[in-house]
Amino acid sequence: MELSAEHLREKLRRDLQAEHVEVEDTTPNGCTSSFRVLVVSAKFEGKPLLQRHRLVNAYLAEKLPHIHAFEQKTLTPEQWAREQQK
Repeated sequence: MELSAEHLREKLRRDLQAEHVEVEDTTPNGCTSSFRVLVVSAKFEGKPLLQRHRLVNAYLAEKLPHIHAFEQKTLTPEQWAREQQK
C-alpha cells in the first residue's frame, strides 16, 4: 500500500472533488506516518466540522490505520476564498 503525501493529495482531490488540497508530511524522520492536510471542497457545504472530518476519514479509511498523526483543516470554497483575502 502506498502512503505518501502525493498519493493522499491525489486521492482526496479525486474522491472529494476538491478544488484545492495540500498535504504535508510532518513526520520528523520522513517515515510518512504523520500528515497535515487542507482540503477545500464543495462537498463540505452545509456540514459541521465533525461531519467534514468524518467524510475525509471515510475516504482515507484504508490508510488511517497506518498513519500515526493526522491533522486536517476542511473548508468550503467560500471559506477558502475569504481566507485568501486575509
